[in-house]
Amino acid sequence: MAKQDDIFKNLISHAKEYGFIFPSSEIYDGLSAVYDYGQNGVELKKNIREYWWKSMVQMHENIVGIDASILMHPTTWKASGHVDAFNDPLIDNKDSKKRYRADVLIEDFAEKLNQKAQKEIEKARARFGDTFDENEFVTTNTRVVEYKHRQREILERMAKSLEADDLEDVKALIEELEIADPETGSRNWTEVRQFNLMFGTKLGASADTAMDLFLRPETAQGIFVNFLNVQKSGRMKIPFGIAQTGKAFRNEIVARQFIFRMREFEQMEMQFFVKPGDEMKWYEFWKSTRLKWHLSLGLGESNYRFHDHEKLAHYANAATDIEFDFPFGFKELEGIHSRTDFDLKAHEQFSGRKLQYFDTESNQNYTPYVVETSVGLDRMFLAVLSSALKEEVLEDGSVRTVLKLPTILAPTKVAVLPLIKRDGLPEIAQKIMADLKFDFSVSYDEKDAVGRRYRRQDALGTPFCITVDHQTLEDETVTIRHRDSMKQDRIPISEISPIVEREVSAKYWLSRLG
Repeated sequence: MAKQDDIFKNLISHAKEYGFIFPSSEIYDGLSAVYDYGQNGVELKKNIREYWWKSMVQMHENIVGIDASILMHPTTWKASGHVDAFNDPLIDNKDSKKRYRADVLIEDFAEKLNQKAQKEIEKARARFGDTFDENEFVTTNTRVVEYKHRQREILERMAKSLEADDLEDVKALIEELEIADPETGSRNWTEVRQFNLMFGTKLGASADTAMDLFLRPETAQGIFVNFLNVQKSGRMKIPFGIAQTGKAFRNEIVARQFIFRMREFEQMEMQFFVKPGDEMKWYEFWKSTRLKWHLSLGLGESNYRFHDHEKLAHYANAATDIEFDFPFGFKELEGIHSRTDFDLKAHEQFSGRKLQYFDTESNQNYTPYVVETSVGLDRMFLAVLSSALKEEVLEDGSVRTVLKLPTILAPTKVAVLPLIKRDGLPEIAQKIMADLKFDFSVSYDEKDAVGRRYRRQDALGTPFCITVDHQTLEDETVTIRHRDSMKQDRIPISEISPIVEREVSAKYWLSRLG
């Protein structure tokens, strides 16, 4: 655990030092769980968003996008259930005065049981080698069976208690498991109570007439209230989807783990409207499709797993998370939910407006069911950054820090470096940069020795470095250096753009989804 903590601290330090993420309002000592994206972070974030948008909207003829407002009529949140049901179970430790989500404490305990089971599996894999049958081992090994059974038993009991709003049993479970404050080890807990996560605000020029509003806690409701507007104006036929990216706000009980859980964050969501009865078919389709999207980035298949929900939200009849192995363990990266027809029917009831679809083939009106995919952009950013940051020992014994970002996501695609700052080399380098920047994000760097500049670009995640030297003056060739392999090739200036394009184009990366 100490090693994981060190890795995470290095990640946070690297993010700040190289202009990816800064604490918000840092000169005023910051604001808890609020962060600013720096000059490189904003580019990486934009590239992740665009890769999602291209795969979700551009590559699907039956999915379109919208950009709904953050402020919505307050009845929206009554209809959606957020006013009454958007709560987290809160528990305080009397000794440390620290506040926690009760369900997260229990889930973390259950995950430790899973990790113990995984250790037994890995030990057996190492012992038996190619003859190892994991499925047989998991179902027959006494320890693994016990760990898995106990984990399932705990999560099922917690889900049942939360479903019944039996907060006394949630506390009883914490006490029975002897769960302690993660920071102090104290087991002196308060009662569990519910805490609504929405931020309130006001709309109006005077306090007397101002309307009470909420900052949206999710982007999905903006899609639902615009269902008919999009369907009719776009002449959309079921099944079809509406996608959106944007900010959401949640007054988290415990905002922690850097940008993993923040109070202001960004979502990338798509609501897919289907015929009632077809929802499970599409639920399985989007589970598979979304996992392929994640795997296309090459972050490692073993870093992902599905986690089916024990406790379903009030609107869902099926739900799963795609979890990612962050430096602090497997946690939710994307949620896929079958939301039934709850949302459209609720808004129809509260608004008095019909939100139904007329099916010309069956000649009937019905309320569509919805399958949702929702990924946190900030969590995706953290997943990419944490899996990309490496420290490599080179042949000469030196260590290089390199950010092996997927090339399509890299903030800067090409760095152009004149070998020295004279003899006309900077002028040629500037001309190359001017030609490339129409198609790619390019940087220019002439400070320090070229080896040190290579290291700087490695730490920034730049896939290609172009070095202009004296041979360039003679034959118009340059050296292109590849970040991951550090291999250097001599190429004509005219070949720079085609080589980079092959590696960073959306066509190349999205073709891997097939």
